[in-house]
Amino acid sequence: MIIGTNPYKSSKSPFIKAVPSNFFISFPILYTILCYLIYLGLFHSPYLSNANSNANANANANSNANSNVIASINIKSPSSLFHASKEEMTKEKSRMERRINNFPLSIRNENEHEEIKHPGKTDVSMSVPKFWVPPISLPHAGERLMTRDEALSIGSTVLKDDGVEYETVFVMIASYRDYQCPETVRSIFERAKHPERVRVGIVDQMDEASGELPCGAPPVGGCRGGEDEQNVLCKYRNQIDTYEMEDELAVGPCFARHVGNRMYRGEYYAMQVDAHVTFVQDWDEDVIGQIKATKNEMAVLTTYLSDVQGSLDANGYSTRKTRPIMCNTQYEGNQQGTFLRHNSQPEAPSMVKGSPQLEPYWAAGFSFSRGHFVVNVPYDQYLPMIFLGEEMSIGLRGFTYGYDMYANEKSICFHSYAIGENAKKRNKVKHFWEHSNMYKGVGKKAMNRVLGVVKMNPEVPESAWDHTDLDKYGVGKVRDLQKFYKTFGIDVVKKRAATNLCQFVQYQMHGLFSEHLRDDGMGVNYDNISFELKEK
Repeated sequence: MIIGTNPYKSSKSPFIKAVPSNFFISFPILYTILCYLIYLGLFHSPYLSNANSNANANANANSNANSNVIASINIKSPSSLFHASKEEMTKEKSRMERRINNFPLSIRNENEHEEIKHPGKTDVSMSVPKFWVPPISLPHAGERLMTRDEALSIGSTVLKDDGVEYETVFVMIASYRDYQCPETVRSIFERAKHPERVRVGIVDQMDEASGELPCGAPPVGGCRGGEDEQNVLCKYRNQIDTYEMEDELAVGPCFARHVGNRMYRGEYYAMQVDAHVTFVQDWDEDVIGQIKATKNEMAVLTTYLSDVQGSLDANGYSTRKTRPIMCNTQYEGNQQGTFLRHNSQPEAPSMVKGSPQLEPYWAAGFSFSRGHFVVNVPYDQYLPMIFLGEEMSIGLRGFTYGYDMYANEKSICFHSYAIGENAKKRNKVKHFWEHSNMYKGVGKKAMNRVLGVVKMNPEVPESAWDHTDLDKYGVGKVRDLQKFYKTFGIDVVKKRAATNLCQFVQYQMHGLFSEHLRDDGMGVNYDNISFELKEK
């Protein structure tokens, strides 16, 4: 592992690369000023009040989702300070200090890392970032639903020169020898309304011997000031962390994204995208406005992205009036087993106006949520050579922790598929299975674990699959898996999925299920839902 002074030095072992930090802020002064203002009662966070007033505050914020400023500090009369208890004031003061002082945190500043065994080659040890530890303990292994206060304890913010506190965003990218990865990083920062609140974590699986450049690396020659500082990869180098891995150690998206989840450091929101994605102008303000419009702390915006061709105008704004929704999923089998696989998803104008729309499934290519989603439901460390199974793993585990999936009302980024004018170049990009001969047999074992964890292979004895660390990578107890299967027409014994699910999801699900959103905004209460989809 190499950290620090010469981060772009070649290495034959997995290591963390981080761009040297030049970020200096006088936190003691900022801390003193803020504490004084809190004491006077001049500033008030909407999270100071109880759960019900939190919901009202979110509703007010949602009504202004299209405004140019998304702030979490509001001007308030000093006299109203007397309505808050001493305990509430202390809690809010602590939360405010923690949020503002903790961005950007970076793996570059950490001296201790964790040694783990490579999931496909147990004789190889890897040094990886430790998981971020929340400021307060969350329910262990999803044994119960988080309280709203527990959920709101997670999430840093950044105070800009305009005096507004902005919620931060962590963007995780797993890249395998992808020439478009640097373009994706540039798009993230160049088109953000407030790039100062964005931090990117890249898991870069590459072959340095072939001359491939690191995804998040500055221009050749480094950042030397002057014009170089206008280059996005220089200007925001303190907000980019890269973990580099030799391509021969790549064993699919699950393990790469597991390492990516370890790079999360308490940001307010967490986003996952592929390495070949183009963002719309002001995407951060747009997507935050959309997730707030759900009024659901447990919301996860997720979908298969539309193709980038013909989707953007000359100024970077979307030209599409449609968006995909996750519902078209059927059983499929290969040498690893039989499992549910997402197919091409229907794309149409949203049937719900003013809010994202509820859907049953999670998609790996785009996911946007509160940061606690990746804390509670991280990628499983023990799934080498799995490609067609990660989405069932994360989606169903997320369901059992109480999370709800939504399709965006409008797209905030687009995917470069190997079609049309992009086909020639995209078809030349290598894939992790080019080294599959090194990992024969491990994929089937991993698939048994994927299906076993989510109880999708009842015909396989539980003793036949690996149960390691299920307290970290297992299912929660907030909702039962059988509830999901019965609600959405899935028969795990006969390996059948209802073919009329999309019709239900597109036209009925949101109206029926959104009525059962808890009053405190902590997810849809499936205990009150008796609906079961039947094949017509």
